[in-house]
Amino acid sequence: MDLTPRTTLLDPIRRPEAVDAGDGAAVAAWHAAWAAAVGLAALGAAWAGRPPAAPEALALAVMAAPGLAGLGLLARETPAARSALITLWSLAALAAAALTGGAAGPLAGFVFAPLAAGLALGGRRRVFISALAATGAAGVGLLSAALIGPPPAPGALAALTALITAGATALALAIGARRAGARLEAAEAAVARVEAVLSGQPGLTLVLDADGRAPTYPALAAYGAAPAALPVDLLFQEGLLAAVHDPDRPAVLAALARARLGNGGGTEGQARFAPRLALDRRILLVARRLEDGARRRLIVQALDVTLQHAREAELDAARAEAEARNVGKSRFLAHMSHELRTPLNAIIGFSDAMRQQMFGPVPPRYADYARSIHEAGGHLLALINDVLDVSRIEADRYELVLESFDAREAVSAALALVRIQADDKGVELAAVLPPEPLIVEADRRALKQITLNLLANAVKFTPAGGTVTVSVQATDGELEVTVADTGVGIAPADLARLGRPYEQAGDADQRAQGTGLGLALVRALAQLHGGTLAIDSTLGVGTAASVRLPLVAAPSS
Repeated sequence: MDLTPRTTLLDPIRRPEAVDAGDGAAVAAWHAAWAAAVGLAALGAAWAGRPPAAPEALALAVMAAPGLAGLGLLARETPAARSALITLWSLAALAAAALTGGAAGPLAGFVFAPLAAGLALGGRRRVFISALAATGAAGVGLLSAALIGPPPAPGALAALTALITAGATALALAIGARRAGARLEAAEAAVARVEAVLSGQPGLTLVLDADGRAPTYPALAAYGAAPAALPVDLLFQEGLLAAVHDPDRPAVLAALARARLGNGGGTEGQARFAPRLALDRRILLVARRLEDGARRRLIVQALDVTLQHAREAELDAARAEAEARNVGKSRFLAHMSHELRTPLNAIIGFSDAMRQQMFGPVPPRYADYARSIHEAGGHLLALINDVLDVSRIEADRYELVLESFDAREAVSAALALVRIQADDKGVELAAVLPPEPLIVEADRRALKQITLNLLANAVKFTPAGGTVTVSVQATDGELEVTVADTGVGIAPADLARLGRPYEQAGDADQRAQGTGLGLALVRALAQLHGGTLAIDSTLGVGTAASVRLPLVAAPSS
């Protein structure tokens, strides 16, 4: 959780440069006063009958130039402009010192003019440069005296320049003090805004001592609304762990330790705990390391997630109950289907014996009854077998019996079972099988059941005169069984539902012809083999269902 202050979310915090830019008019006035004082000094010397010599007059003009240039701050107030003025002050002081002998000459006071200008312009770097310039000006004066000769004896002009420089320094200090006050005020306002935002947040933000007093983790600062049963006074007096329920302390300690040992690049720890004073509530704790010099601190957010925890618990309980009911339903269906098959097999067997008159002739009416009983029993047995298989798969009790065999055999066996039904309905049944054996490793009964279900569905929904074709081939190392028909087809809206248990397509008459278990069983058996079922259909044109099983071995030679 990123807690870095964003100035875009708050009233922008003023940086030192912005504070400095706010006193541009005062600094420009300081420069104007300097230029005026230098000009008055030159005029006063001339009025007193001691006009400056040519080098002195030139030095006075040079020293007045930065003051006049400083008026440009009224038009362009930028840090770059202030730095340019410092450079100009330094050059002017060096030039004046070279002309008049520096600290030993008649304009000795101007040696320290760059320092006064640096104090007025502000900025540590500018003050440092101006101090170097003053030192350089003194050195240049000494060098000038050594090369050109001793400067004229200092007189009233030297005292006047010293007085001007001293007054300028005093004004510069006043401007600097005002600037420092503005900076302090801006910093305090920024801190107050940040604290107001932190205090107004819905959760509790803590700064914890993770240095010498861990694993107690006492609170050093707290902002925001504390969750219920998490008193802030306790966090300051006894530490965070004192407010955590004992069984949850290891998780909280692990989360804090992970954040404490993080590299400050975003490693955080999370834990959910019950407060010791209210075990029915839940607090989410998110901790991250706070870089604070050599001291180790953690910044932690504590949020009340009691309602969320309750909803999650309800969902977990509902999910567990639904899963238990589903498993129970599947086991019940599997058990009941198994129990129904035994008497049903007897019914089918006896009705078949009566239908074939194996123990003597029966009246024609009873023969018709026996035929109807046999057909109904066979249909019911197929339905029960499908229900049993689907239930066993859902209950994870269906086990594949893998063996190597020719896939054509299982497909041919399914074709034989469906051919009578197709002939009775007038549907042409065709097969496209490879000429060479196609050896696969799969469950023989499952592959036969897959093919039988697909063929039975195709014949059931193909009108008389239509065609149903089954093809088998090896494609990309997989066995592909495709059953295509020229039947009624499936609407696009129904395609997405097919393959789920008890889902059917078409109108009421079509749905009455099946139970919705055939394709569901095909898909489930294919998935047990690690395969897939794909259905492509056009309403009124026909349907093609393809099963791919990744179990094809190399065709035998």
